[in-house]
Amino acid sequence: MSLSYIGSGPYCYSNSTAMMLGVGAPSPAEIEVIGGGPFGMMLLDGNLPFFSPYAWEPDRGIDLALGFLGWECRRVAGKDAATARVLLREAVAEGPVLVGPVEMGLLRYQPEMRGAMGADHWVVVMAIDDNMVVMHDPHGFPYATLPLNEFIEAWRADLVGWVDPPFVMRSHFVKVRDISADDAFRESLPNAVRLLRNEFEAETPPRTVGTAAGMERLAQMVEQGLPPNVHEHLVYFAVRSGARRLNDAAVLLARLGEDRASKIAAGQARDLGSLQFDLVAGDRVNAAATIRRMAPSYDELAATLALSPDRV
Repeated sequence: MSLSYIGSGPYCYSNSTAMMLGVGAPSPAEIEVIGGGPFGMMLLDGNLPFFSPYAWEPDRGIDLALGFLGWECRRVAGKDAATARVLLREAVAEGPVLVGPVEMGLLRYQPEMRGAMGADHWVVVMAIDDNMVVMHDPHGFPYATLPLNEFIEAWRADLVGWVDPPFVMRSHFVKVRDISADDAFRESLPNAVRLLRNEFEAETPPRTVGTAAGMERLAQMVEQGLPPNVHEHLVYFAVRSGARRLNDAAVLLARLGEDRASKIAAGQARDLGSLQFDLVAGDRVNAAATIRRMAPSYDELAATLALSPDRV
């Protein structure tokens, strides 16, 4: 049995998207799962682990979720900082704007941030007053403010490797199809199968590997001793976000009556959640064993979800 997780965690793009959709919006968990976030694992460029699908990234997840959930929006990207500044002012004059990715390390109102670190983040810009950007930051900062020039530099996101183009924003969200979150999730399951099979069509760095191969390589890295930046990435972001995504997937799959798939996802969530202690405590043996135990589960989940003829 899976229990919904309610609490803090790095769900910035799904939280921000839910804010934009307003009253009656799907939950952040539904946006995260329908957008494909839980369905895979990727070792980016052979060294940086993400518990999200091969070649997938949150900007694509937003588009997938909105499409399945029956929403459209205006997505634009500024070609340079000057253009981005003008576009943002114009858009926010008409209403809130979903902006991201931005470089989280440059958001100085967050007291722990000291400079760019390649961490992508999403916020909802509410206004620009006297050259100060006013935003809802889902990391725990409603009505946060930042000088416009500094916000533009954060929005450039130079160290976020997958950003192309920069200065992406979304506005003018419109519901174009009435569909429940459950039905949208059901429609998205063939896409989940493709993601689990590493079939997402997008470019990745040449050494990137996914799911079982990625997990085996990660287990080897853990046994050898992780570089400090990879260890911090895992314990501060990747493990907790990945475990939450998988648990949300398990809960939603159970809601659809997909009991076997739900059980697999719940087992993945529990294994991944348990990895946090071993990594923090420095127990390489147990951590590597947990990762290897999880490795075949992605193929197992794909096979289970693909059993229905309309999902292949």
